[in-house]
Amino acid sequence: MGANLKVQLAIKQKGQALFFSLLSSCSHYPPISQPDMTDKPKSIHDFTIKDAYGNNVDLGIYKGKVLLVINVASKCGLTNSNYDELNQLYAKYKDEGLEILAFPCNQFGEEEPGSNEQILEFVCTRYKSEFPIFDKIEVNGDNAAPVYKFLKSGKWGIFGDDIQWNFAKFLVDKNGQPVERYYPTTSPLTIERDVQKLVGALDASS
Repeated sequence: MGANLKVQLAIKQKGQALFFSLLSSCSHYPPISQPDMTDKPKSIHDFTIKDAYGNNVDLGIYKGKVLLVINVASKCGLTNSNYDELNQLYAKYKDEGLEILAFPCNQFGEEEPGSNEQILEFVCTRYKSEFPIFDKIEVNGDNAAPVYKFLKSGKWGIFGDDIQWNFAKFLVDKNGQPVERYYPTTSPLTIERDVQKLVGALDASS
């Protein structure tokens, strides 16, 4: 065997020994930890969602606010009365800390068929609503928006798991926790007392 070949074999053997040595040493390091993706949102403030303009909105901006969350539709028999009364509530309690979050949804009778632009024009032109309108979503089924899965996850008893129709309502406290749920047929003005309690305009014991 030539001298050059012996040198090459020696180098190869040393290289293999070094590789297995490094491999062995690496096995002593703890595995790289992965983020826990099973963490469930603890409040509505943990969500980031799109508004009707396509902008991402971190709902954490509403910390300290009372929220009335509603799935809305433009062609429903409940549309006129709800938008009129929601405007009244918003005008009266916005400065007290109430925010109304409206989510267009076309799952009920296909009564919200328009684009986001058409919905905005309808709401802002016809009703002059000033509360935020969000991206059109689904509220039931596998494709339900995560924020609605969170809202529905409470122990709501007779309400069941699904939203029944357009204009179902959730009242969320200043800590981002849903505290009341109302049927679609519940008039916004009939829940004024609940709003007053949460914004502090009425003694909770009253």
